[in-house]
Amino acid sequence: MKDNYQERSFFIKLLFLIAAILLLIKVAQIQIFDTSYEKRAIATAVDNYTLYPSRGLLYDRNGKLLINNNPMYDLRVTYNQLSPTMDTLKMCQLLNISKEEFKTRINKNFRDVRYSKRIPFVFESKISSRTYARLQEHLHDFPGFSIQLRNVRSYPHQNAPHVLGYLSEVNKKQIEESEGHYQTFDYIGTSGLELKYEKELRGEKGVQKILKDNVGREVGPYQSGTQDKPAVSGTDIRTTLDLDLQKYGEYLMQNKIGSIVAIEPESGEILAMISTPSYNPNLLTINRDRGQAYNQLLQDSLNPFFDRSVMAQYPPGSIFKTVVALIAMQENILEPNRGISCNAGYYYKGVRRGCHQHSFCYDVSKALEHSCNAYFFTVLRDIVDKDGFNNPHSGLDMFNKYLESFGLGSPLGVDIPNEMKGNIPTSEYYDFLYPRNKGSWKSPTIMSIGIGQGEIQMTTLQMANLAATIGNKGFFYQPHLIKEFSNNDFQIPEKYTTKKQTLVDKKHFEPVIKGMHQAIDFGTGKMAKIKDIEVCGKTGTSQNPHGEDHSVFFAFAPKDNPKIAIAVYVESGGWGSNYGAPIAGLMIEEYLRDSVDASRLWIEDRMVKANLIEKIKP
Repeated sequence: MKDNYQERSFFIKLLFLIAAILLLIKVAQIQIFDTSYEKRAIATAVDNYTLYPSRGLLYDRNGKLLINNNPMYDLRVTYNQLSPTMDTLKMCQLLNISKEEFKTRINKNFRDVRYSKRIPFVFESKISSRTYARLQEHLHDFPGFSIQLRNVRSYPHQNAPHVLGYLSEVNKKQIEESEGHYQTFDYIGTSGLELKYEKELRGEKGVQKILKDNVGREVGPYQSGTQDKPAVSGTDIRTTLDLDLQKYGEYLMQNKIGSIVAIEPESGEILAMISTPSYNPNLLTINRDRGQAYNQLLQDSLNPFFDRSVMAQYPPGSIFKTVVALIAMQENILEPNRGISCNAGYYYKGVRRGCHQHSFCYDVSKALEHSCNAYFFTVLRDIVDKDGFNNPHSGLDMFNKYLESFGLGSPLGVDIPNEMKGNIPTSEYYDFLYPRNKGSWKSPTIMSIGIGQGEIQMTTLQMANLAATIGNKGFFYQPHLIKEFSNNDFQIPEKYTTKKQTLVDKKHFEPVIKGMHQAIDFGTGKMAKIKDIEVCGKTGTSQNPHGEDHSVFFAFAPKDNPKIAIAVYVESGGWGSNYGAPIAGLMIEEYLRDSVDASRLWIEDRMVKANLIEKIKP
């Protein structure tokens, strides 16, 4: 009996010992090994307030502010701190919402991990400064509600929206791919420079830890603020844009469809980048009316979101004759003093391709001055037939190799998104287009590309860069919009400071530049002529199967050591001399002299008053 009692006593003691050991293990797990309980306890005792950084500002090349930051506020609420006697009607009046909306916003699904009765959540975002001022006066009447400051963009000027871009709220995919940089309701660059330089502009968030009591009321800084982290402002950016030139170009292009790009040849810095029709960027600032404004712009038949400077791909027209001449001279196919007759057109197998009446083109320069179609049909055919009439592939492939060295047929790599590549047709393309046994196409089939028609397409940016390349006599810098970062941790990409050399020798540019100068002084580009400034340019008229032809012009000035190269493309503008040349001439004068001479203001007045949109609207 005694043995049985001792045995039972032993097992009971053993059971208590095992239970005690298990409890100790569990306590150790909770207190030492598993930190989730500690984190959960801290989460109910400490509130993490996100401190949003000021986004980097953008300036023009002369230090004029292009994009600013304006304060905007989020109204947050902590459910457990709400007072049952709170005047909800007054809050609804302050926010201009209904009582039903108030209840919907307050009564979250607190079983959802995104919400907690002890942790603040956003009750209303994007509160304006005016609403904030009203709320601030009465916020003491609403325990549980607090204001969090954020910054949104504002635009002191309404210019260059396609270049600058805009912000929007992050989506789920962007949050998941951001490695913790973004959370719900955060803003991110969506287009233009805002998108391209998002990393540099966004800055780094900070955090402020606030200690709370058991019902969630704020007590004070957690651990005296030693765990707080200040926000780091984003990097300011000085762009290459000249705001005054940008404004002037947009002023001239009002009520027109098209684009202008102006470049500093010696650096590749873009001085102006204009696409019209445009829009007021302030409409897309983060506010409660943004969605409606965005949808209206999206549904506009004139497509103001479409950046015609880099996204529209146009036949360049006669400005392309310059590069045809350069390649032919480099390949010893064309002598600079070669004359080619033109009887108001080019004739082949009884078919006439028209040209306007002009005197005999006794050299390359004269051919460019008169913009002779017959001359450049002939030269293009000579290039393609370099290795024989029945072997056009070889000549065209050689031609395209040169075009690639001018930056044609591929994106130039400008630092805004959505740049298109244009189109340089290849032998493979023509084999596909004319499939009856490869080689069924010959030089007469494709000679329209010699005058910038047919399948040739370029963006306005590529046209301006071509003008800069000719002005530089054979080299260019990749066009770009970044000039300087305020933070030395960021550097301008090396690709924008590396000289790109074409495959054409410097000596061959002289007759082309001479011809472009003559085109301004005596030819079709007279409307771009400026007293005491040697402008070199070339008009173009691009065929439009849907209506009046497009007006094209490119130029650089001065003739020696040019400071500006420019391309203007006005849809349905007719001859290049109608709108392209006058607009470019005015902009060159404005940039080089800071004003337009009074004797030429009549040209400005005519450009401004011309309404081509009304002309082409259905």
